[in-house]
Amino acid sequence: MSTQTERYSSKEEAIRIFQYLLGVFDPISLPSEVASRQNKVNFTAERDQPYFPIPFKETETTAALKAIEGTLAALLAETCDNGITKEAEVNVNLEKTTAFLFQAYLARVGGLGKLDKQVRELLKDTDLLQAQSNSYRRMSANLYKTREAGEYYHIHGSLEASTTLKMIGLESHRPDLEAHEQIVETIEGAVEKFTVDELEAMNKENRQAGVKAFKHTDFVNTPHGKTNLTLPPWSVKSLESATPKVPLPTTKKDRVLSGIKVLELCRIIAGPVITRILGEYGADVLKVTSPNLSDVPFFQVDGNMGKHATDIDLKTPEGRKLFDELLEDVDIVVDGYRPGAFEKLGYGPKKLAELAAKRGKGIVYVNENCFGYEGEWAHRAGWQQIADCVTGVAWEQGKFMGLDEPVVPPFPISDYGTGCMGAVAALVGLYHRTTRGGSWHGKASLLHYDLLLFKVGKLPSAVQKQLREAMGPEVLALRHANSVDQISGTTLRQMRKVFPEFVDNPKYLDHWYSAAYKHDVSAVKPVVEIDGLDISFERASRPNGSDAPTWNFGVDKDRRK
Repeated sequence: MSTQTERYSSKEEAIRIFQYLLGVFDPISLPSEVASRQNKVNFTAERDQPYFPIPFKETETTAALKAIEGTLAALLAETCDNGITKEAEVNVNLEKTTAFLFQAYLARVGGLGKLDKQVRELLKDTDLLQAQSNSYRRMSANLYKTREAGEYYHIHGSLEASTTLKMIGLESHRPDLEAHEQIVETIEGAVEKFTVDELEAMNKENRQAGVKAFKHTDFVNTPHGKTNLTLPPWSVKSLESATPKVPLPTTKKDRVLSGIKVLELCRIIAGPVITRILGEYGADVLKVTSPNLSDVPFFQVDGNMGKHATDIDLKTPEGRKLFDELLEDVDIVVDGYRPGAFEKLGYGPKKLAELAAKRGKGIVYVNENCFGYEGEWAHRAGWQQIADCVTGVAWEQGKFMGLDEPVVPPFPISDYGTGCMGAVAALVGLYHRTTRGGSWHGKASLLHYDLLLFKVGKLPSAVQKQLREAMGPEVLALRHANSVDQISGTTLRQMRKVFPEFVDNPKYLDHWYSAAYKHDVSAVKPVVEIDGLDISFERASRPNGSDAPTWNFGVDKDRRK
């Protein structure tokens, strides 16, 4: 599917990827009705070329996913008596899709962005262990050389940092180290004492989220790679078939998911993006976090748009009682934690399917993880950078930059693409519950988003060359040990110079006053537009734990600007 015209067109490639996706799923994971509606999908673009200095078709791939997302929403709307017909068209704009893929770096609170140091003063401090705010501890999640020449390992202290640092023989805190170069010299010097196998053994013993940076050809020849390469990007399966069909409540005629209740059990990016998308279509999303677990403060600015957010400690009797009450009415549960974490607490998809059968109303359960759900590494914890390293994305980024080393790509793009796939899985499950009944289990992973990038092929070499030349020497000077924010910040500054009419264009942002933040917030608008439907945010974002643990959302004091 890599046939290229003389002039590359992102729109044409999005269409090809959309058609490719229609052919790789069973009718449960992607209903055949989606294909029957493909002539109602329109892709639009102002530039019709990629923006990101990355060798992969990120925008085109996610635009195709957005087309599937929108088509499923349109199919759901057709099940209601709300005037939406089979003629309603689904529109996907590629600039809006691109903005979606790096929205954390476009979001603002009080006029400040993620890279502005002063922004911390406006955020709720959910970085409980200083794994983000402390420069030394933050670099416990980074890519480094190992003792073996040409081999790199991405250690990852997650949101805790101390275990990983102690694992490689370092102190958990080093207040004397402030300069990036000093920090890298110290941590990389420690990592370089070990081979990949030694790091893997320590990683396993300490249950950390590190991984070797594989070349793609090497990864697909591992047992885990072989197992997952042949699998589709997401899956949906039946959990139980005894409960009857459940029509959509559609409490608001033009909001297809209005009245649908969604519980979000997630942190960071990919999982919250799943529910953020469901909220765009009108669902009531309640994000549940533990008051004892860290989360990245700024990612809540864009990730919590349209939601309510509450704290519940599921390890206390009081917390479990509150959670059980929320489960009585829930329609969709999205679980983005380490595989098996909620089963250990007595919940999980099988348990909730039993609850659904008992109450006589099906449930949709969606898991999002790093390594996928089959293969020897399925149980491992991980994040976007880990998926990019294990699948070979980081090595391809390094090669794109003319280097013989891996470099994690700018922006958490795999997170956002995975979030879109998770939303698709949720919509598929909801479509099945609506049209045939039962409970459904959707699965999406960072690994499979990255594998999809390889399956649809990289950008043509001429397009890669143009993107590389546009980025200039500052971006091309980045190396494996630069931090995520250094890589993303440097790239963002250059993209602003090269594409000033696109980056930070206010027309791609939704502007609100947030009562919880007590400041104005701006976040990237929803991508999909569907004739006859209102796809938008009902409220501004708020920090985790801002709301009561109830489905009665009441009246918000937020207002659109």
